[in-house]
Amino acid sequence: MADEYKELIRSMMGKKRYTHSCNVADMCVKLAQIHGGDVNKAYTAGILHDCRKEADAQTQRSEMMSSGYYVDPAELDSKSTWHGIAAVTYLRDELGITDEDILNSVRYHTVARAAMSKLEKIVYLGDLVSAERDFPDVEKYRAYAMKDLDDGMYRALKWAIQNLSANDKKIPVSTVEAFNYYMDRRLKKKGE
Repeated sequence: MADEYKELIRSMMGKKRYTHSCNVADMCVKLAQIHGGDVNKAYTAGILHDCRKEADAQTQRSEMMSSGYYVDPAELDSKSTWHGIAAVTYLRDELGITDEDILNSVRYHTVARAAMSKLEKIVYLGDLVSAERDFPDVEKYRAYAMKDLDDGMYRALKWAIQNLSANDKKIPVSTVEAFNYYMDRRLKKKGE
């Protein structure tokens, strides 16, 4: 199926997004290998995570609202988060993917949530630090993700919240809850 998904997304997006999706899939596989995750699920979620990114806004909104997932008002106000939720509907209804871990990984790859599964963390971080990413300090975030998924999540979420607030963007409740969750895990680890 991996090759089929790769060909499918090639037809759904431009070259830049396709390259990004392939890079995310590769990073997800790498993180799964390092952290003992399911390589096949990591590849599938990584290659498909942005499958609805280039769908028109009306399609994204419609698919998002029929996903069965709760949509936070902050997500509803931010079109840049719609594609992850919309993708769940597409994966389930068009591709027949029913694995909840894959669906959750795609759904939460932009906003995160507390107590994410290993696969969810791998996809969130894989998207953030894929090969073509070149934001300041990306190498540090790659190293954090490779070393420890929970610490990587804490640092990635701290960075995301700072960026959102600096740009006067609303922060979904699940993102705040995720940050608090991974901060608590970090503090408990330091206290051991």
